[in-house]
Amino acid sequence: MKILQVSTADIAGGAERVAFGLFDRYRDLGHESWLAVGTKRTQDANVLALDHAEPEHFWYRLWAHIAAKLDPYAGNTKGAGRSKQWSESLSRPGRWLSWQLGHEYFDFPGTHDLLALTPGSPDILHCHNLHGPRGEDYFDLRALPWLSQRVPLMMTLHDAWLLSGHCAHSFDCDRWQTGCGQCPDLTIYPALKRDGTAYNWRHKKEIYKNSRIYVATPSHWLMKKVEQSILMPAIIEKRVIPNGVDLHTFKPADQRSIRQELGLPLDIPILMFAAYGIRNNKWKDFETLQQAVSTVAKRMAGQPLLFLAIGQDSPSEQIGNAEIRFLPFEPDPVKMAKYYQAADLYIHAARADTFPTTVLEALACGRPVVASAVGGIPEQVEEGQTGFLVEVGDQQAMAERVQQLLRDTNRRSHMGQCAADTARLHFDLERQVNAYLEWYESILHPTQHLPTLSSVSLKP
Repeated sequence: MKILQVSTADIAGGAERVAFGLFDRYRDLGHESWLAVGTKRTQDANVLALDHAEPEHFWYRLWAHIAAKLDPYAGNTKGAGRSKQWSESLSRPGRWLSWQLGHEYFDFPGTHDLLALTPGSPDILHCHNLHGPRGEDYFDLRALPWLSQRVPLMMTLHDAWLLSGHCAHSFDCDRWQTGCGQCPDLTIYPALKRDGTAYNWRHKKEIYKNSRIYVATPSHWLMKKVEQSILMPAIIEKRVIPNGVDLHTFKPADQRSIRQELGLPLDIPILMFAAYGIRNNKWKDFETLQQAVSTVAKRMAGQPLLFLAIGQDSPSEQIGNAEIRFLPFEPDPVKMAKYYQAADLYIHAARADTFPTTVLEALACGRPVVASAVGGIPEQVEEGQTGFLVEVGDQQAMAERVQQLLRDTNRRSHMGQCAADTARLHFDLERQVNAYLEWYESILHPTQHLPTLSSVSLKP
């Protein structure tokens, strides 16, 4: 098959890793596989950067030229940085006006050249996240009706942005079901300057009304939101297909030798959490993690404790006998797997989450998980079997569960084995790949394939 996927970037966290994993595995299996991205960071020839070059009109050339001239002075000459920003804004007045009005900006002309990027039209167009922060937006959502008329169009949702007037997660707000407007928090990613959420919601609804889409979600939790949303009338078929991880990379290993390799202490408990921009990540809950680690440290009567916080380059912190050691985002999956293998437990506090890949990676490495019971996480962690779930923000409950597992070596070992078994049964990348390939085939040859239970829902 000729499979073209679309993603924000080729190398990043979460959704981007899922898209790249599928893209790479399809190619290994002999399919013609490409990945079109808004931001290209690798040299892979099959990763295609979407080109949104502005029209070469005089106005754009003038203000882009001025911005380029100001660039060397931005940051060291008073007023140069602000003048550069104004010049960039004036070069793209449509984007500037959208920002001022609180409207989502979709004018990315390269989207309409998407099907021409590959040699021959693709058999399947599979889109992942179609949004990013303002500086990284890259996809014209208005192209969905046109694209869906020309090639089978599949979308895997990794958050709820397509369902709302601006936010990727709505927390406790349910206005996305009825039309948005009067948004309680415009700062939620992707942020807006003004409340244009009702306009954005209506605009998306109109786009979907003329689109025909196959929709996948990694969790039943997110699919239930889809079923209550403006996207539902556009859906031809929907399936829950959990994300998977590469079990050749993420697997149990000898903890002591891995710690030696990484230069980590051999005989003290090590906890771990990973998220991009840990401290300021609105979806995660570093404050609860920090408090839970502090509580565990106080109860351990002088026992040293190391907490690896991966995803931010910051100085280490000492809380009593516990060290919080920050490490930068690790793009190498092999190196990342070693951190899981070196840890005793993976702890994951979140305020909102869809189906975090880090939880799957920890389970695959045989590490019990203590996590917030939010979003799709309860579909990943089996209470009392592969880890424990706690209420959002409950640092006392999280600390108690962590302490319980640190003290009970036998139970921790048993739960770790169950975690690895669960990952092998439900969260193998091969299982995810096969589910998508079977679905593609059933779309292209509907009379030859019937949906199977495993492809529709791999885990209740």
